[in-house]
Amino acid sequence: MAQKRKTILYHYTDFQALDGILRCAQLRVNNVLRMNDSAEMRHFMNRLCAAIAERLEEEGLAGQARQIQILFHEELKKEYSAFAACFSFHRDDAAQWERYGNRGRGVCIAFRREYLQKIAKGALSLQAVFYQDDMEDHPMVEVFCALARSGAELSPDGPDVKKALRDAWACSVSFKHPSFSSEYEMRLVVSPFEKAEFGVRPCYHVSRERIKKYYPLDLRAMCRDIGIGLEDLVAEIIIGPDSTQSLGIFQDYLRDNGLEALADRVSLSDCPLRGLAP
Repeated sequence: MAQKRKTILYHYTDFQALDGILRCAQLRVNNVLRMNDSAEMRHFMNRLCAAIAERLEEEGLAGQARQIQILFHEELKKEYSAFAACFSFHRDDAAQWERYGNRGRGVCIAFRREYLQKIAKGALSLQAVFYQDDMEDHPMVEVFCALARSGAELSPDGPDVKKALRDAWACSVSFKHPSFSSEYEMRLVVSPFEKAEFGVRPCYHVSRERIKKYYPLDLRAMCRDIGIGLEDLVAEIIIGPDSTQSLGIFQDYLRDNGLEALADRVSLSDCPLRGLAP
């Protein structure tokens, strides 16, 4: 799906997470494999494998096609962890509120895309999500086909094959099934293979049911590095359509936490989404 150039990215969340982002100036990137679309990385790899094998068979290289299938079968036994924070191009959107904004009781923070793009460097990147099920024309297909045609052994330990597999996994982080295309999403991603160069220590959230790993991004420091303040990064804040949050109290919260510039950028949702709370 082609995406028009848009300047604002919207992050739908709850008020507890908002407090971490604004008052603590910390944006968490969470494990993609633990998000609600957790199968997408593997779905990408499976579809990619099928497209590579199909092209090789069409070229009369059935043996190489079988080697590719074995290679990917073994690779998919592994679990690679990529971490991301998710944004949508949709403002005040009913589906986003229901899925990510605490069923309409949360909040939406609008970030300026140009500044997110500037702070995304090194192991951190801002990637547009692509929605595609047919991998026939994906550039990684030709990468693997070229390796297969070369006659080299398709061993996972070979440097060229290892690099191709790493690149394929990296592409998978920004893949989602076409049925999610209405989300119109971008992701701030920590590459699954470059975390050693990231320079941010992981943290763990322990609940009664499980332990979750995440990376806390220091937004204040990252903004300072590109010559802006946190208030410059945030374009507006929208209180959810089913939220009981007082606008005035929320504005007081911002002012009392040194974010006075944001107090005038808060509004109530116009989305006619009501009654989702159980």
